[in-house]
Amino acid sequence: MTIRQIQDEILRLKKEKDVCILAHSYETPDICEIADYVGDSYALSVKAQGVENKTLLMCGVRFMAETAKILSPQKRVFLSHKDAGCPMAEQFTKDYILAHKKRFPDHKVVAYVNTTAELKTMCDVCVTSSSALKIVKNMDADKILFIPDINLGSYIAENCPEKDVQLLRGGCPVHGGIKEEEVLRAKEEHPDALFLVHPECTPDVTKHADMVGSTKDIMDYARESSAKEFIIGTENSIAEHLSLELPEKKFYTLSKNFICPDMKLTTLSGVLEFLRTGVGEEIMLSEETRLAAKKCIDEMLRLSK
Repeated sequence: MTIRQIQDEILRLKKEKDVCILAHSYETPDICEIADYVGDSYALSVKAQGVENKTLLMCGVRFMAETAKILSPQKRVFLSHKDAGCPMAEQFTKDYILAHKKRFPDHKVVAYVNTTAELKTMCDVCVTSSSALKIVKNMDADKILFIPDINLGSYIAENCPEKDVQLLRGGCPVHGGIKEEEVLRAKEEHPDALFLVHPECTPDVTKHADMVGSTKDIMDYARESSAKEFIIGTENSIAEHLSLELPEKKFYTLSKNFICPDMKLTTLSGVLEFLRTGVGEEIMLSEETRLAAKKCIDEMLRLSK
């Protein structure tokens, strides 16, 4: 079968079997084309709440599927590939966080949405990369323990100097692995390009940015800017998506290594196989875990207003 034939069969089967397909923006264009919704992880989970479909297929990584299940417990939620995890979300155990809560007993725990459901049960509030600054500023607590990403946490601390922000040495190995010299080389090669970067990158990288923001923020900025050239400082698929959407503009990847291997586990053939057989990695959470994890998401929504 050709790619187009596989996509057409997926579109037919998802309608026949009443499945809503959610695709993270880091997925490849062929996956995004067959999805009902494409976007950041939390936005996808919110979208999933409003659909009538009783089955959700998350083309992304495990913590995203867990978040969808937290918000839509009445629906069956499947992950597109059983091994699609997130090193950042899964790098800390519950016991490790508990030990740090005891070390900083007067600190409120703020969890990046890129965490497991289990870790969310131990946190006071959840944040996305786009909402983190606003939520931390709106919190009535002056002392914060931020988990798990040290780079996003550093960005928050720098922009919220009035808060005492304690950090753990965690983060995204893909974003965190980008080096300052790669930025300098890209800017030298493309002197007229604006540099748009995700806050999961290190301070040595983000200090060179014309704009720092979430994946959605980066894409929206590129769409609305009058500039014609951009260096995209996040997963390389975003530069590809923008190039297809805005052919009148030029988008350059920052590094050939800016690729999330877990996102790339999702394939058209894998999605087709799930739709044909109905057999896949279903996300199961106990109601106790789900409700405990939902509390920090509810608090995020309250502080976002």
